[in-house]
Amino acid sequence: MSSGTRTLLSEVFGYVFLALSVVWAINNIETIKAAAIHLGFDLPESAPTKGRTHQTNNAAKTVHKTSGYVELAADNQGHYQARVEVNGRSIDAMVDTGATVVVMSHRDAHRAGIIVTPNDYTGRARTANGIARVAPVTLARVRLGDIVVRNVRGLISEPGKLNGTLLGMSFLSKLSRFEIRSGRLILQK
Repeated sequence: MSSGTRTLLSEVFGYVFLALSVVWAINNIETIKAAAIHLGFDLPESAPTKGRTHQTNNAAKTVHKTSGYVELAADNQGHYQARVEVNGRSIDAMVDTGATVVVMSHRDAHRAGIIVTPNDYTGRARTANGIARVAPVTLARVRLGDIVVRNVRGLISEPGKLNGTLLGMSFLSKLSRFEIRSGRLILQK
């Protein structure tokens, strides 16, 4: 094979590799963002939603009046549901002042780029359904509207043991205030 042919093949393989890398990065952008946040990179926040109201999956309204302030309306069952970002990934959560820490389902943790192995389930937690095995973690960043809290203690439940995520006191205690007034949960950084 001549040197010209080798050079041409090398360039073609280089471009193919580059194209495949770009396609992989586009398909895995959420994983890349979560890894960057986990490594301590400060990614730009998305545009704030001041003054807007939006519906979550459970019909609870979230109102952002000013930066670092969120109001949640109770859903039909009296729970406060919210769309939160954990390590840059959006998940649904229920704000639970009775939960000591943020507790994530195995599925939500995986969606947030948190991978746990069977050996990571070193803790036990008392739940409404009894004692469950949990994996202790530190969540690099938890965001609710304009409120961002870093280094939040959390627990990951075993697969199939929890259906959702509870936003507990390890998040709430880092706020300057949270209170319930007229059926609305008010959170402020």
